[in-house]
Order: sequence, then structure tokens, then C-alpha cells
Amino acid sequence: MDLASFDLSAILPFIAVGFAAQIVDGALGMAFGVISNTLLVAVLGVSPALASQRVHLVECCTTAMSGISHLIHGNIDKTLFFRLLVPGVIGGILGAYVLASIDASVVKPFVLIYLAGIGLWLLVRGILYPPTLKQAKFIAPLGLVGGFLDAAGGGGWGPVVTSNLLIQGAEPRKVVGTVNTVEFFLTLTVSIAFIWHLGIADVAGATLGLLVGGVLAAPIGAWGAKHIPPKPMLIMVGVVLSLTSMFGIWNAWF
Repeated sequence: MDLASFDLSAILPFIAVGFAAQIVDGALGMAFGVISNTLLVAVLGVSPALASQRVHLVECCTTAMSGISHLIHGNIDKTLFFRLLVPGVIGGILGAYVLASIDASVVKPFVLIYLAGIGLWLLVRGILYPPTLKQAKFIAPLGLVGGFLDAAGGGGWGPVVTSNLLIQGAEPRKVVGTVNTVEFFLTLTVSIAFIWHLGIADVAGATLGLLVGGVLAAPIGAWGAKHIPPKPMLIMVGVVLSLTSMFGIWNAWF
């Protein structure tokens, strides 16, 4: 990038988007990839594969910061972490290969419909809170599917994994912190897989803005996950997941 021609004002909107998306992601365990990918594809016209590659490159930094912050605040369940890690990484590699090889846009609207339904169910659960907290049992297959959809759909690890673990009755704070921390290893793996298939994309312009905003917001999101009570957290997760999924369905079909 030519520093002499660099226009900071041009990336300020993307810094704001990255900041807001990471606060939501860090506190609720989802939305950075969904919001960022939607912006790159729908607004800037970037191809789905290249958008997913760039978002995952940015998330290598934002998830690292977020994971460290969640560790400091004690938001990580070690057992859940290791049960999600390997299946999630395997799913991410498979998803990156699929997106780099074929068009996954046909499947994406149906995934979004599913996520919108999950979001509405979580909203109801939040309103009716408190439920009985339980140990999540359906974990490894969830990690595999979440990793695959995250790479193939340009975002989906948080919405799929966080929402389903919450539905199983796991503790919201631990779910958000653990899922965010595993996401660092997932995004690193997916980025390497995309670079292998597509080459290295320039980290500039909008991507740089998302990176700066996301890194700045990561510690704030982790603090929010520790201090937001479970009831409003479930309600907010339900609202965010429902709205982003419905917006994606609208863009895909209308």
C-alpha cells in the first residue's frame, strides 16, 4: 500500500463496523463474520470466497485478542474447549475446500432459515429464563458442522455453535468465552486453507478497517460476556441471530 496516497477517512466506516461487530461477537459469541462478510459481499461486491478469506484473515487477530481477554476474565470451559477444537478445525478445512471449489450459495439460504429459527427459540428461552443449566452433550458433531459452515458460508461458527450449546442448557458466559477462543484456531486453519487454494489477498482498505476496529473492541466484548446477566444475554443472542439471518435470507432470495 502506498502510504502517501493512503486515505484514513475512507476506512473509518469499516473501523466502526469492525468495532461494533467485535463488541457483539465478543459479548454474545457471534456476528463478526456474519456482519463483516455481508458488508464485503453485499455492499462492496467481493466474491464469496475472497470475502470469506479476508474475514478469516482479520479474525485471526480479533479472535486472538478476544480469546486472551476471555481467558483473563475466566470465561473458558477447558473441557468444552478441547471437545470443540478438533472437530471445528476439520470442518473448517472441509468448508474452505468446498467454497474454493464450488458455489455454496445455493445451500446458504436454508442454513440462514435454520439459524433464524434457532434465534427465535433462544429469544423465547431468554424471556422465560431461568432454565436449568445442564452439561452440553452434543458437541463434536456441532463443532464439525459449525467449522464447515463458517468457512463455506463466510461466517457461521458463532451462530451455529453458540446458539446450539445455549439451547442444550450450557452456561452462557462459559459458552461465549469458549466458542470465541476455539474460533482463533479455526480461523487460523481456514485462512491457511484459503491461502493454499486462492493465494494471498491484500490486507488493505476495508479489510484493514475491519481489523483495526475488531482488535480495539475485543477486550470490551470479553468484559461484557462476564458482566451481562444470562437472561438479557440469551435475549440479545436471539435478537442478533434472528435479525442477521433474516437479513441474509432477504439478500439471498430477493
